[in-house]
Amino acid sequence: MNTQLLQQARVLDIDEQIELVEAIWDGIVSRGAVPSLTPAQKMELDRRLADHLANPDDVVPWSEVKAAAIANTRQ
Repeated sequence: MNTQLLQQARVLDIDEQIELVEAIWDGIVSRGAVPSLTPAQKMELDRRLADHLANPDDVVPWSEVKAAAIANTRQ
């Protein structure tokens, strides 16, 4: 990693750091890069898929998830 570049990023204010991260992420996405899953992440995804297939009606509508997330951020 370029430590000089990292030091330059660290002196930016928080909003500028967030903009930089978003710009870097957008660049990664635009190149079609997909990060590899760790074994633990793959195992968790497999577990969640198996649970969903075994219980397809055990779901929460997006509207409820979104409302709960917004409510939690306002606390």
